[in-house]
Amino acid sequence: MRELRRSIRFAGAFPLLLAAPVGAQTAAFTIEQVLGAPFPTELIAAPAKGRIAWVFNARGSRNVWVAEPGADGSYAARAVTTYSGDDGQEVGDLAWSPDGETIVYVRGSLTPGEGTNPRSLPSGDLGQEIYAVSVHGGAPRKLGDGHAPTVSPKGDIVAYESGGHIWAAHLDGSSQPESLISEKGRSGSLRWSPDGSKLAFVSARGDHDFVGVYDPASKSVVWLAPSVDHDGDPEWSPDGSRVAFVRVPTGGRDVFLEGRTGHPWSIWIADVTTGDGHAMWTADDGAGSLYQPLVADHQLFWGVDDRIVFPWEKTGWLHLYSIRARGGNVVEMTPGDFEIFTASLNPNRQDIVYAGNANDSDRQHVWRVGVGSNVPVELTPGTGIESYPVVASDGKTIAVLRSDARRPMHPAIVTGAVAVHDLAAEAIPTDFPSAQLVVPQPVVFSSGDGMMIHGQLFLPAGSGRHPAVVFLHGGPTRQMLLGWHMKGAYSYLYGVNQYLASQGFVVLSVNYRGGIGYGLNFRKPANFGAQGASENQDLQGAGLFLRDRPDVDPARIGVWGLSYGGLMTAQALSRYPDLFAAGVDYAGVHDWRALLFPPPADTTRDDARVAFQSSPMAAVRGWRSPVLIAQADDDRDVPYAQAPELITALRAQGVDLEQIILPDETHEPLVYRHWIRFFQATAEYLTRHLIARQAAAH
Repeated sequence: MRELRRSIRFAGAFPLLLAAPVGAQTAAFTIEQVLGAPFPTELIAAPAKGRIAWVFNARGSRNVWVAEPGADGSYAARAVTTYSGDDGQEVGDLAWSPDGETIVYVRGSLTPGEGTNPRSLPSGDLGQEIYAVSVHGGAPRKLGDGHAPTVSPKGDIVAYESGGHIWAAHLDGSSQPESLISEKGRSGSLRWSPDGSKLAFVSARGDHDFVGVYDPASKSVVWLAPSVDHDGDPEWSPDGSRVAFVRVPTGGRDVFLEGRTGHPWSIWIADVTTGDGHAMWTADDGAGSLYQPLVADHQLFWGVDDRIVFPWEKTGWLHLYSIRARGGNVVEMTPGDFEIFTASLNPNRQDIVYAGNANDSDRQHVWRVGVGSNVPVELTPGTGIESYPVVASDGKTIAVLRSDARRPMHPAIVTGAVAVHDLAAEAIPTDFPSAQLVVPQPVVFSSGDGMMIHGQLFLPAGSGRHPAVVFLHGGPTRQMLLGWHMKGAYSYLYGVNQYLASQGFVVLSVNYRGGIGYGLNFRKPANFGAQGASENQDLQGAGLFLRDRPDVDPARIGVWGLSYGGLMTAQALSRYPDLFAAGVDYAGVHDWRALLFPPPADTTRDDARVAFQSSPMAAVRGWRSPVLIAQADDDRDVPYAQAPELITALRAQGVDLEQIILPDETHEPLVYRHWIRFFQATAEYLTRHLIARQAAAH
């Protein structure tokens, strides 16, 4: 057995300088350069003055930015906080004051109720601190310890979550925080009534969830039509007399075990004074009977004409629908064979702006549709990617996050007829290598069972046969795009694929079954995951697609991925050893039973037996190729034990392996330099096993 008997610890020394790979083209840029642009998150519109805010993560330094219109209507952007250093402290959960003068945010861990310590500080976990800062700058003032703040429409009180309970602090910091609600469940999803007199919330109680309404004046709670089911996503009526919410039937299976259909979900409306409620709409049996939410803070939108807008998969595609609160006919607002990703309501409640992949399956664009209408208008056509739209307080100006194949994600303003103006362009470093990046090509290839699979192909410069690598995203409910991604980790992954192409690799990024963007039947395929691993056939199809290309050396095809992509990497190396010559597996699941049937569950059950047979561990004896295995030991998504279980099995059969362990890091590293070191290790490992070793053999 040949193994490097060491653990590359991110807290310790590690050789980071990569020599130019033998036989590869000279690097036009470094990993630090291609990942050096600040990444925007938390785009949010102010209720007044037309302002927009977001968070920029610039190489680990996270700060709140704001943009506002000038006298000529053009927007100027600036930072309103001044944090510096790659300290692993997140900034997010942005909330505006009603006058648009103050931004409330969280600094520390954004994970509800859990601290993090990714830098292994002797002092322990980072806290969850809530601050308020003026848009005009100045020192932020701390309001309390917690997360998910929301400012009352009265502008006086900030409600937030702390320790599973609801607290309140004055926006001006004039008094100590006080406990509002301390009840049996874990409280969350805070929603002020339009006049700020009441607060709706969700009480999560494990096998059931209630929606409640708290009245600060009487210090009392009214539960809205309580049941044994899971209630959530409360939305106030414009007059504040009713709350609509989603009800998902109890007894559903784990997301990795459920099928395409089930007992239908419903939308309920309740009176906030009495708590009496009724089902105003129930999904049909069949497609769309299971609840599938948007990637958005709100799932229900109460618009004009007393219409409620909601997401539904009735046609097999996630679309927006509307119905009057008193019932009646349902209007499909976004017809066609495409999916909605996210959406938000115009402050005037007359229309919805949303991002979806209509007419462009591997990109997202922003559209507008009137509440109750079924004639959407595209606002951002072209070859860019636009997502997370929000409407400014004027009801006309739209802010989006925008990118394309070469320009990284950044905030932008959409005004008029498809006029788009970038914000904070000066924040992109001057050494960002836009001109050196390749434009990935859309490809469609056949899986092992004939299913057609989409991907993005990154081609290096130069002729002849190149080494190649298959990249597999996480989730699995994700979709890689033909450009820089709108989610932070996936933006990094796109940049690394660009770097690998610059090093001489043909890179195939695969949108395997189980992902979003291609409809319900693709997201919920037969025998998927722990029920048969049908997605493995997509791995086989990807390997064969590359093997048969004249610009690929079939003996030098590798594979890499994170999270579910790590699972897929392990499947590729264990089940298709003749196709894949090396791999990098970060945070992969290697035995489904540990996630779905943890001890003391009966693992002799048929579904547990199928889950194991669907796991990489069931095929580990076929594993021959070298692998780099990486795992964070404070991973709250994939149990840390998944890595040592696989490593123990591979050691026993003499597989060449190396490992990277990230002490105190989370599933997606919080410290930027940890990302960089892992990505450099990934590039070095693939280069060593697929380029340098082959060149030396000649």
